[in-house]
Amino acid sequence: MDLGIDGKRVLITGASQGLGASIAKLFSESGAKVSIISRRKRELQEIVNSIGGENKGHSWHVYDLMEKGAPTHASLEILQKHGSVDIIVHNLGGTLNVKDPLSPVNEWYRVWTLNVGIAIEMNSILIPKMIKQSWGRVIHISSISAETVRGSSPYAASKAYLNAYTKGIGRSLAQQGIVVSAIMPGAFISEGGHWDNIKKNNPEMMHDFLRHHHAIGRLGNPDEIAPFVLFLSSKFVTFAQGTIVNVDGGTM
Repeated sequence: MDLGIDGKRVLITGASQGLGASIAKLFSESGAKVSIISRRKRELQEIVNSIGGENKGHSWHVYDLMEKGAPTHASLEILQKHGSVDIIVHNLGGTLNVKDPLSPVNEWYRVWTLNVGIAIEMNSILIPKMIKQSWGRVIHISSISAETVRGSSPYAASKAYLNAYTKGIGRSLAQQGIVVSAIMPGAFISEGGHWDNIKKNNPEMMHDFLRHHHAIGRLGNPDEIAPFVLFLSSKFVTFAQGTIVNVDGGTM
């Protein structure tokens, strides 16, 4: 199937491993030119090399996007290098180990920044370029926690905010050829991730969670989620402004 993304410039944040790396691979296989951002230089280089290297138009950029001003600097660097970005995948997210609902407000804000604020800052720079070309796709990786509110309350609240932001900005850009959407994955496992650590250190907790909350009875994996990102970037989603898609193994 021709998704209409051959030659498109794709930017993926948090792409040095796991879901971000899987998304980068799928886009490259579909003919897109991939730019990836992370703090991990070696991993970024390995991913870019594995998908064809810079000779194929791919690029890597080392940034800690939690640093003040970093999302702006990264966005401007990529625009200067490539001229425009056609598709953005905001893959950053996490609890930052802030789980207490009574955590100080600055801790809530740190979690919000990681899961929402960075995306907002980058979108404010990159989306105007999309508007000028009357085409663009913006996909936010949310979480089913936005609805279930299990685990970290600050994390769940930030993802719920991200969903509201996705719907709001998606509607505001609906007539300008820009489709903004989000995916809400359920619990999935990737090397070095949250559930990977739980599986290694507390397998009983993992099995209890799956028994009570995942109809499929197992954790997902990045390769089961990445194709949904690819489709939401395609030419077929022109009626999907502000859409939020569950990919959650039948979360209960």
